[in-house]
Amino acid sequence: MAAEPRFKAQERWARKFYRERQGRLGWFRGHELVPQAATLLTVIGKAKDDGLDPKRYDTSKVSKLLADLNKVGQDTARRNQLERQADVALSGTYFAWASDYYRGVANPRDRKDDSWKVKRNKIKLDRALLTILKERESTYPYYDFAPLHPEYANLKKALTLLRARQEAGGWPTLPATTKLAPGATSPTVALLRRRLLGGENTGQSPAAVAAGATPVTNIVAPADVYDPRLVAAVKSFQNDLGLRPTGIVSGTTLAELNVPIQARINQVILNMERWRWLPKKFEPDYLLVNIPEYRLRVFEGGKQALTMRVIVGKTLTATPIFSDKMEYVVLSPYWNVPFSIIDHELRPKLVADPQGTLDRLDMEVVKGYGRKATVIDPTTIDWATLTPETFKYTLRRRPGPKNDLGEVKFIFPNSNDIYLHDTPHNELFSETKRNFSHGCVRVAEPVQLATYLLRNNPNWDQTTIQDTIAERKEKYVTLKEKLPVYLVYLTAWADADGHPHFRDDIYGHDKALAKEYFGE
Repeated sequence: MAAEPRFKAQERWARKFYRERQGRLGWFRGHELVPQAATLLTVIGKAKDDGLDPKRYDTSKVSKLLADLNKVGQDTARRNQLERQADVALSGTYFAWASDYYRGVANPRDRKDDSWKVKRNKIKLDRALLTILKERESTYPYYDFAPLHPEYANLKKALTLLRARQEAGGWPTLPATTKLAPGATSPTVALLRRRLLGGENTGQSPAAVAAGATPVTNIVAPADVYDPRLVAAVKSFQNDLGLRPTGIVSGTTLAELNVPIQARINQVILNMERWRWLPKKFEPDYLLVNIPEYRLRVFEGGKQALTMRVIVGKTLTATPIFSDKMEYVVLSPYWNVPFSIIDHELRPKLVADPQGTLDRLDMEVVKGYGRKATVIDPTTIDWATLTPETFKYTLRRRPGPKNDLGEVKFIFPNSNDIYLHDTPHNELFSETKRNFSHGCVRVAEPVQLATYLLRNNPNWDQTTIQDTIAERKEKYVTLKEKLPVYLVYLTAWADADGHPHFRDDIYGHDKALAKEYFGE
């Protein structure tokens, strides 16, 4: 294995595997090859179905060794030698495939990529192989060579459907000048109909397309009339892309319709890859924010209990991808003003009129933290020459309607200083693209989220929470149990039937990953 370039990286797994077996062969029982060997070769032959390249796991040498074994006859020494070679080759082939399949082809941990800091996937491939060979029990479906997450399996179905559509000719491109409103008549409608209602079902138009192909000739509406059935298909497509379901085909909707099918296939593959990086299994209760989807979900007992819209960071102040544990709900929080805002926005006003400026902004300067914080006279500070090193205080906005954090914030202490919070700018939640923040995640229904998170605390129901907020005094409430929080970046996902949903690559992470994964 050390001499074989494609196996070298897997040598450590093989050493662990054979050490645990005291050097015994794994793939043979009484000189007979176990059936899992044939299954492995079959699975690797279908690696393309998982967006993987079968050439990375070249099985020709294994096949030759197994063929030589079949012809070895009564030469016991030669048989034993070939069995040892075939056993190690099968193990190396398994580890090469399983490393990609269960850990990822471009795992950020392996590449020391800091853009993805979600809790690592701690799969022990030597143990997984023991499970496959039925030498140990596991709660994970390694023995079936199966994916660990149903979301991955759903994307795999979407990949199969998209490739079937591609092999059937793909989908047509609509003219760049297309603009269609319901009821319109245009030659372009026939192309739109073929794009959404004709051909292989790719999950692009849910109820409108049957499980199999829907030939264009079976469509009874006049070919050039933008009729209600096609309008419904367009609205469904817009929902699948996170767009406002207007039924009007132009602008962004047109651009999304014209995304090449290969680009969508690649997008699905990249997001399958991201599922390989995630933990083998989430905790029963956890909170997940999918950044490109602008959505938060809370899971209880593995099932979704709550969901709401969120606002995430702008491109230049991107929300980081990481995981941690929520510990506190803060009612009527102060907002601590970053020094960058003092420096770039407030300094001239503070130099001219310190107290008047702070009064207008409902702010104060304090020394110390928490209950020990004491208010400082702003006129005693030399705002003109202030630097981060010389500013030993905190400038903060008091709780109230002007507060940038709104009425509630949710803290999961982390080095990024990122948290969830309310906002006074609720109008922004009506936008379909919601990357407006400086990095933190703003939630649409903070009181509802706080009420849910404190549901097991008899001292805190929704009325108590709202009454406490009304007092305009900061109040920390510690959660009885820390709640795992995941901030992830998934630009494609699919329903159980393989029906795909796509979102924009708002931070360019897909583009960067594609270079690593596809060599583009």
